[in-house]
Amino acid sequence: MSAGPPRLATDAAGLGAGPASSGQARALGSPGAPEPAAAATPRRGWAAAWPWIARTLTAALLLGAAGLLWRQLRGLDTAEVWRTLQGQDGATLALAAALAAASHAVVASYDLVGRHLSGHRLPRARVLATAFVSYAMNLNLGALVGGIGFRLRLYTRQGLRPATVTGIVATSMLSNWSGWVLLAGLLLVFAAPAVPGLPAGAAPWLGGLLLAALAAAWLHVATGERRLALRTLRLRLPGGRLALLQLGLSSLNWTLMAGVIAVLLGAGLDATGGPGPGFTAVLGALLVAAVAGVLTHVPAGLGVLEAVFVALLGGTVPPATLVAALLLYRAFYYLAPLLLAAVVYLVLEARAPEDPSAALPPRG
Repeated sequence: MSAGPPRLATDAAGLGAGPASSGQARALGSPGAPEPAAAATPRRGWAAAWPWIARTLTAALLLGAAGLLWRQLRGLDTAEVWRTLQGQDGATLALAAALAAASHAVVASYDLVGRHLSGHRLPRARVLATAFVSYAMNLNLGALVGGIGFRLRLYTRQGLRPATVTGIVATSMLSNWSGWVLLAGLLLVFAAPAVPGLPAGAAPWLGGLLLAALAAAWLHVATGERRLALRTLRLRLPGGRLALLQLGLSSLNWTLMAGVIAVLLGAGLDATGGPGPGFTAVLGALLVAAVAGVLTHVPAGLGVLEAVFVALLGGTVPPATLVAALLLYRAFYYLAPLLLAAVVYLVLEARAPEDPSAALPPRG
């Protein structure tokens, strides 16, 4: 997002993974046998053109989002936005803050799953602190700097090998997007939001495909090979029960994120004086915004989140109400955690031992 989580730059729990290439696949994050160097060959056709196509599509998405925001909000009454912000009561703000904190706690728990799968021995509290810092940085600075860069820095300072950290990052990202697939599939089948460009009647079929793919992936990890070979990296996949736990945690996280926005929108009236959007409409907009944030690679999904919500909810929510809610959402879900994460990061750095291996407790 980044409406949320991340962002898969590359931010399901082991779901959708295939079998390992050999029976000698190692544990999560362990390096495999070196591969012979292959002669470099020039890329041709689609392979050569794809980077330019991707950049063009990204630029088009950004320009489209900017144009949509300008068109929808050019007549925005900023005084009304300010009055809406001032009109939020303390109980509403406290509930929104609590939901945001709960979401960050759930996301941090993904790294505990990575701890279990990799078998590393860092204390759970330290793992949660590291994951919290990384997620907050990921939201605000992007996946390469936050989700990957900060994890590598902090975990290796605490004695883990880079390959193990890479496995933890992969587990976290797969966990995050498994819940997205589940909720998106359910919404498309049972409560499809009006998504511009999606043909009428296509939503249930698309949702069914998402749910079928998720079910097939779960059956694979529950009954099939639980190793995944990715070049020199060997990933250990979860079993069926652990995959369900990851799926539940991720679904809970997306629900909590949408809950923050829904609470801030309140029972607000729509532009005609009728009832505002339901929770499923808010959740659907958030899920669409998450994908848009990934495609555009904009840190914090700045402008992208707002453009998606304006496009999907702008007809049912007064612009001032929607903008005020999204500003508060960014304050609670992005900025406040970022400030706290900066403090936690400094503490982790200060307490990191000179010898990283000393941070790992001895095996019992």
